[in-house]
Amino acid sequence: MNCRTREVYEYAVLVTDLTESILGIAQLYRDRADAENGFDEMKNQWGWGGYSTRDLARCRLSARAVGLIYNWWSWYTRLAFPESRREAITSRPLLLSAIGRSTKHAGQTQLYLTPMHAAQKKVERGIENIRRGLRAVRQTAERLLGHQPWDLLVRYIVAQITQSPWLTDGAIPALAGP
Repeated sequence: MNCRTREVYEYAVLVTDLTESILGIAQLYRDRADAENGFDEMKNQWGWGGYSTRDLARCRLSARAVGLIYNWWSWYTRLAFPESRREAITSRPLLLSAIGRSTKHAGQTQLYLTPMHAAQKKVERGIENIRRGLRAVRQTAERLLGHQPWDLLVRYIVAQITQSPWLTDGAIPALAGP
C-alpha cells in the first residue's frame, strides 16, 4: 500500500467595493470581531444564552439583571486594571479568589482582603487601583454637590482608561454629561 501525503490548499476570495486596502479590511474585520466579543461573553460566561420559560416578563427581568451585572463587573475590572479589558472567564477567578475580613471602629468599616490567586501581585495591584479610585471619588463627591458618586466613579474609570485628567480646574469632571 502506497501512502503518500499530498499538500492541500484552501483559498478564500473577498469581493467588495470598499476603497480600503487589504490591511484596512483586515482591521475592519478585527473591529467587528471585537464588537461581538461582548455578546459572546454575555452568552457564554454570564448566562445570557437563552431562557427556558415562556413568561416574557421573567425573561426580560433576567436579561436585564444579567446585562446590569455584566456592566458592573466590566466597570469594576476596568477600575482594577484600566490598561486592558478583561473577560469574565479570567477576571472572575483573579478578583474573586480572596479571603476577606471586615472590621468596624469609630464609625468606619475596613475591609481587609488576602488574595489567594497565584498571580497575587497582579491582584494586589488591581485592589490598590480600586481602593485609590473609590477614595478619590469619595473625597471629590463631597466637594462636588449635585454630582452622583456612581457617575463620578464611571468618569474616574474612563479617565484611567484613556489616561486623561479626571478633573479639570479641580472642580468639574472632564467628561461631558449631567
